Amino acid sequence: MPASLEPLDVGVQIPYYFRCPISLELMRDPVTVCTGQTYDRSSIESWVATGNTTCPVTRVPLTDFTLIPNHTLRRLIQDWCVANRSFGVERIPTPKQPADPGLVRTLLAQASSGSGSYSLRVSALRRLRGLARDSDKNRSVIAANNAREVLLTIALADVGSESSELNHEALAVLSMFALSEPECLYVASDSDRVGYLVKLLFHSSIDVRVNSAAIIETVVAGIRSSELRAQISNADGVFEGIVGILNYPLVYPRALKIGIKALFALCLVKQHRHKAVAAGAVEALIDRLPEFEKCDSERALATVELLCRIPSGCAAFESHALTVPLLVKIILKISDRATEYAAGALFSLCSASERAQADAVAAGVLTQLLLLVQSDCTERAKRKAQMLLKLLRDSWPHDSIARSDDFAGSDVVPF
Repeated sequence: MPASLEPLDVGVQIPYYFRCPISLELMRDPVTVCTGQTYDRSSIESWVATGNTTCPVTRVPLTDFTLIPNHTLRRLIQDWCVANRSFGVERIPTPKQPADPGLVRTLLAQASSGSGSYSLRVSALRRLRGLARDSDKNRSVIAANNAREVLLTIALADVGSESSELNHEALAVLSMFALSEPECLYVASDSDRVGYLVKLLFHSSIDVRVNSAAIIETVVAGIRSSELRAQISNADGVFEGIVGILNYPLVYPRALKIGIKALFALCLVKQHRHKAVAAGAVEALIDRLPEFEKCDSERALATVELLCRIPSGCAAFESHALTVPLLVKIILKISDRATEYAAGALFSLCSASERAQADAVAAGVLTQLLLLVQSDCTERAKRKAQMLLKLLRDSWPHDSIARSDDFAGSDVVPF
């Protein structure tokens, strides 16, 4: 029930026939089942999802699980909400109806029909993309109709030739779904298919590039074979393409989100991390770090820590003037994970460079680390902080050491 309806002692009573028999709350999307009883969609879907096969009110077995929208009752509820607006009741929005399975099957058949007109196939894929974009429920309906296999076949058809609008539309729909391991293997086990996706990372359309990156990330994350993951991360141009997406000059949140997910997945393959450095990943990560959302910031910092573990990555980060101040600033600012990754990256940098040590001290890392070891952060983050404090024991200015007496509760002992 909307928050505005919770206090029922303000002079408004919800008619009982507007309440869902399961939740006893105001129905927002009333639907009728085969027994003739009406429930709120979310309530009856939860009831069925937990294994119940009878009507909650009549206890009659449900012979058909089709949910029919009760438009008349919904309009009556909306009218009642409007009539009681003075009591703080808000009108419930008209819900979008889930995709009709029959329509989905028709669209998939049209899209995959080799005898159908080209424009009809493209149009069918565009309608599927619109449905998939609308809701999780629609994506479930689409996936339940063998859509991923159909879309993979269309998206990766004729990989040896120039891509077409049909390929791009299928790729756009496919990028909204998680792939099973066999489907990931279907892509990863064929170098021509992998090469085709990498080629699309350089397409003139940023949407095509991002959709291709999304598939690459899904495939790399979805296969267990370390050999196949290594083959993908070793594909010519894959890191350059992903870094190019991160460096896209206009504000495009999805490009940042997909780009960092793909870069992180590829950098988990240790033997090819140097290729990410050579492709400019270090500059892209540091320059874009302030623009990431929380979850993406964590993934970006995890990637920074991974690249700091190889000499070329460590040297590249150390030479970027903003790296150390930015990592110091991030400690305790974003999340426990972000703090842990930032501390780990700083430890790698300071272990390899006296200049990085000096930069960290100048950026105020002492205070940050002492606060960190007293915080509720993860034990791994605290351990990294303690290791970094020990590493920097000869770099602290005398006045900083004196000020550190204020942190008497710290479990870091004098060195």
